[in-house]
Amino acid sequence: MVSSIYIESEVRDHPRTRKILERMRNLPIIEIEQYGEVFNPRAQNFRLQKKNPALIIARKNKGHVLAAPEGYGLGGPHNYYFSHMLNCIYDCRYCFLQGMYQSAHQILFVNYEDFGEQIRQVAARHPEQAVWFYSGYDCDSLANEPMSRFTDYFLPLVTSVDNAWMELRTKSTQVRSMLKLEPCKRIVTAFSFTDPVSHQKLEHGVPSIAKRIGAMRRLVDAGWTVGLRFDPVVYHKDYQTAFVKLLDQVFDTIDPQKLHSVSLGNFRLTRDHFRKVARLYPEEPLFAQEMTLDNGIISYPHEREQEMIEYCELQLLKYIPRQCYHPCEWHG
Repeated sequence: MVSSIYIESEVRDHPRTRKILERMRNLPIIEIEQYGEVFNPRAQNFRLQKKNPALIIARKNKGHVLAAPEGYGLGGPHNYYFSHMLNCIYDCRYCFLQGMYQSAHQILFVNYEDFGEQIRQVAARHPEQAVWFYSGYDCDSLANEPMSRFTDYFLPLVTSVDNAWMELRTKSTQVRSMLKLEPCKRIVTAFSFTDPVSHQKLEHGVPSIAKRIGAMRRLVDAGWTVGLRFDPVVYHKDYQTAFVKLLDQVFDTIDPQKLHSVSLGNFRLTRDHFRKVARLYPEEPLFAQEMTLDNGIISYPHEREQEMIEYCELQLLKYIPRQCYHPCEWHG
């Protein structure tokens, strides 16, 4: 739950700001000049703020659409990401955002039209090729949908740009607004899952696996394109049994032939992010496991990592065609 609302003076009267305030009218409102005043100071307690975050309504002035990090995406020639929000309502212990930001407050940039203009410009640079835009790098694409109304603007935008593709990465079940729109095959709603044991221990506040699968099914039945992201695969003594149980649960409901793509990736963080998150949660067993540092990335020792991926790939490929499988190479 949001505890209060900070609003940049410049967007105080923006139509989206007004709609948000109508919806959240009982919260205290603090007007500020620039979101960095609240979001960037170093002397903040991320862990404490996470229990009671504020919402910051702001304008993004530059860098609306950025080149995706190496290895991020589905292998297309042109990959970009954009973030209409910073931070996430969920509290997953493995999330790199905890190591990236000083603050757990959530920022919503309401100047969607500026994002839209840059999306059009980037797509126009490659008129004969598919250009992918990834939402959900710095936030969950759909978790705040009732407040952000993200899909109302961005999905019709992508539909109108013939060579634009978009991935919405989410752990949410907030698909109601999408079900009111005409489906577009170039928009992929990619649902992230960990196995049931890891979900229970590490994904605080995230909807149940069953509810997320149900949301996927509703989108599929309505004609939308969906994907699966088994990321991260987290090591524990029963990970093999738990991963098989997850696959059984997913594919009892979802037809593999209707999936756009499936990716799989191990737990990994940059060294700096790992150290910061481990300091936030020193009692968390995830960070006490044996790890190795390789080229600035902390993950499982190579033999364990290889064993985990090979096992999970073997189980996954029993269900899905190999052509829709994309091993995850991105290091967040």
